[in-house]
Amino acid sequence: MEVARLVNLVNATGDDDPRVALAATAEAAKEFERIQAVLVRRARAQGVTWADIAAALGVSKQAVHKKYGGRGIFRKEE
Repeated sequence: MEVARLVNLVNATGDDDPRVALAATAEAAKEFERIQAVLVRRARAQGVTWADIAAALGVSKQAVHKKYGGRGIFRKEE
């Protein structure tokens, strides 16, 4: 997704029509989840530890490993 589209979604979350704002929030949340998953996979492929990824995301190592740890070739033991 291009950055301008993401900015438009975030701006739309402040729309006066709550239906528009809610739809934008839902779409933006999905896109941010997708981006986060891509970045976690990239970090793991580059050898970043689960602990460092968890610290960057502000969650526990267990939480980030549970969410992303079982995804294919990027799973590494520590």
